[in-house]
Amino acid sequence: MHSKANPSAVVLLSGGLDSATTLAIARSKGFSCYCLSLDYGQRHRAELAAAAKVAQSLGATEHRVMHIDLAAFGGSALTDTALAIPTTPAAGIPITYVPARNTIMLSLALAWSEVLGARDIFIGVNAVDYSGYPDCRPDYIAAFECVANLATKAGVEGKHLTLHAPLIQLSKADIIRQGLPLGVDYALTISCYQADAQGRACGVCDSCRLRKKGFADAACPDPTPYF
Repeated sequence: MHSKANPSAVVLLSGGLDSATTLAIARSKGFSCYCLSLDYGQRHRAELAAAAKVAQSLGATEHRVMHIDLAAFGGSALTDTALAIPTTPAAGIPITYVPARNTIMLSLALAWSEVLGARDIFIGVNAVDYSGYPDCRPDYIAAFECVANLATKAGVEGKHLTLHAPLIQLSKADIIRQGLPLGVDYALTISCYQADAQGRACGVCDSCRLRKKGFADAACPDPTPYF
């Protein structure tokens, strides 16, 4: 379902700043982008509405939302409302880490890529201005790409799949600087861990702090609505 002139790629799209920039980068490289968002039982669905707007704005070929209930396991402040979202930095991996989330999302993206005949998957993980999640690190990305090529019909038949993480070594400010010339409308994106139904951000969670600092460091106006 792709040609050499316009190859297909699956892009994981959360509706946040990083994944929107990743979609813009994939498009700029000439890929026909199939965006996948996950309704995994997170605290709010505003980010999924944002993902749909971002996909349309950046010319995605298709956008799908898959449903999976990680709230059934809990273990994260993003999936268990009994756990408070931290508003001050803490040492170690924070309670907003969702166990195995990126592995699950990448596995679903891998399945869709095989059906599409796509040999490229894009994910917006970052290991510079980030919360310390283990599944956002370069060694994890390299390991998953290895697994993908061992575990799929396409991979064992010699159709190598590449897992792209174009933001992984960039600061948040550099991500913003890269996205703006590519047409990313950051006003459409939502990064907050506890955004309200209108998509307004709290301004105090870890994700909001990183986002605000990114716009300040990039000397760009912050388009985020706060409640």
